[in-house]
Amino acid sequence: MVREDEASTDPTLGAFLDYLHYERRLSPRTLSAYHRDLSEFLGWLAEHGHADCVRVDSQHVRSYAANRHRQGLSPKSLQRHLSAIRAWFRFLLREGRVKANPADGVRAPKAPRHLPHTLDADQLGHLMDLPGDAPLDRRDRAIMELFYSSGLRLSELVALEVIDMRSSDGLLQVTGKGNKTRRVPVGRFAREAVDQWLAVRGQLAAGTETALFVSQRGSRLSARAVEARLRQRAIEQGMPRHVHPHMLRHSFASHLLESSGDLRAVQELLGHADISTTQVYTHLDFQHLAQVYDQAHPRARRKG
Repeated sequence: MVREDEASTDPTLGAFLDYLHYERRLSPRTLSAYHRDLSEFLGWLAEHGHADCVRVDSQHVRSYAANRHRQGLSPKSLQRHLSAIRAWFRFLLREGRVKANPADGVRAPKAPRHLPHTLDADQLGHLMDLPGDAPLDRRDRAIMELFYSSGLRLSELVALEVIDMRSSDGLLQVTGKGNKTRRVPVGRFAREAVDQWLAVRGQLAAGTETALFVSQRGSRLSARAVEARLRQRAIEQGMPRHVHPHMLRHSFASHLLESSGDLRAVQELLGHADISTTQVYTHLDFQHLAQVYDQAHPRARRKG
């Protein structure tokens, strides 16, 4: 197998990554994923004697996908690989280096759709009701309230600056996937929790640190640290399942959709580029309605 660093020397891949970085302004993490997936594809092509991208056709792409599937690559990961390949050839087509996109029409096996886990309002209230008034207690309460109040992604929360909370209109501007910004509301409980944290933040934060949430060492709190703190706090509060940041985001979306029924508004608040991503929460809502129906409708109950 050709090593990734050898495959990544392909000049067309370098040009494509520059395009993603400078024109599309994708995050370093996303760029790394594109680089890794396409390097693997280029390595496979070279190993099978198809190093010239101009000569690659749809059968080569299908063979690659089938090979990776046999090796145990999950449908979701395979979808990501094919998406990267499709985007690369789309770029080459735009640059006039190929005449067709051989990845068009090649699809990965469908991945089973798992509904996201959520917490109900009572569980969330119990989780947020953390005892203690120490700086770390205030910080952790503010983190959880902000996740649930504004539906933030983990990466969005850890990137927040103190100055971001000083908006006069009560809205918070965050930068999401693809470097796209959106403005989201901050609820009363979250605002109060953040204000209580800001009152003691100086006891932990280094003098020049601008991050909203900091660690005991005074530097910006990492995503991994936030996950660990949330998991620990949930255990301390006796929560029945593993709680992670995305569960609070899922709960925000599910509860908002259940109350409003406005799918487009929820899409905007979550920062989803495609409404089909948001539609998973309609399945959660229908699941809840089905349970209510089964429990309440006279013709749904079985005879005792």
